[in-house]
Amino acid sequence: MNKLLLTPWLAGLALALTACASGPPAPTEQMAVSAAAIEQAVSAGAPELAPRELGTARDKLARAKVAMDADDNTQALRLAEQAQADAQLAVTKARTAKAEKAAAALAEDRRVLREEMQRNTNTK
Repeated sequence: MNKLLLTPWLAGLALALTACASGPPAPTEQMAVSAAAIEQAVSAGAPELAPRELGTARDKLARAKVAMDADDNTQALRLAEQAQADAQLAVTKARTAKAEKAAAALAEDRRVLREEMQRNTNTK
């Protein structure tokens, strides 16, 4: 009778230990989000305007893939989250650079317009 009670208990213990040993699940969703963030950075002009940040994001995503392949899912998740943050920084820097360039062009246009207005006023 004791063997009948002990067998289910041991099976349950083995299952619990196996579940604890497996660790966190693979961060496949975060990997996809990070890859999409990198693509958004590319579309925003990061290769030209924020190459260092984009390179860092790509490097961390590649390292996250290596960690995930090695079943180090905690490290993979951390690196994938960092890759997403770096890609978002690249997007922000690229957009900022574009906005600054547009603002400088507007300032130059305004300066040229004022000069022309001044010239027209002086010739009359």
